[in-house]
Amino acid sequence: MKSHKRRGFFYHHSLTIVAVGLLALWIAFYCYSDPATHLGSFFGNAIADWSGSVIIILGTKYLLESHSAESRQVHGRLRNPVLNFLRCHSLLLFIGVTGIGWAMLFWRMDPQGKWGQVVGNIVSEWLQMGGLVFLTKRLIEKGSKESH
Repeated sequence: MKSHKRRGFFYHHSLTIVAVGLLALWIAFYCYSDPATHLGSFFGNAIADWSGSVIIILGTKYLLESHSAESRQVHGRLRNPVLNFLRCHSLLLFIGVTGIGWAMLFWRMDPQGKWGQVVGNIVSEWLQMGGLVFLTKRLIEKGSKESH
């Protein structure tokens, strides 16, 4: 007989917890590093990469994108067409709106400054995520489990 263990919070959210923990670690290391060094540059890039990973992990868990293999499937329709559109495209809209926020922040920063380089990398990461979510709505890749 199999025992029915109660699974705890960490079991159900371990990917998110570890990804957020790694992002926090990269931020802490970057705060005390010199971005002109290889290690400091690595930490800055890791912040952008892991922030994108956290958004994709949480975004694909809670948000929807109609016709995207990367997102949960949209079931049913809302009566209000505007709310239905917002619901059906919440993942791409979230990435787009927050990406605009990152781009506006980057526009006001010194791109050669310590945090300016990181925010510039985050803008690039957001553009890449939004592009991939958009492209997976219609394009497929043979051999990929998401492309049916």
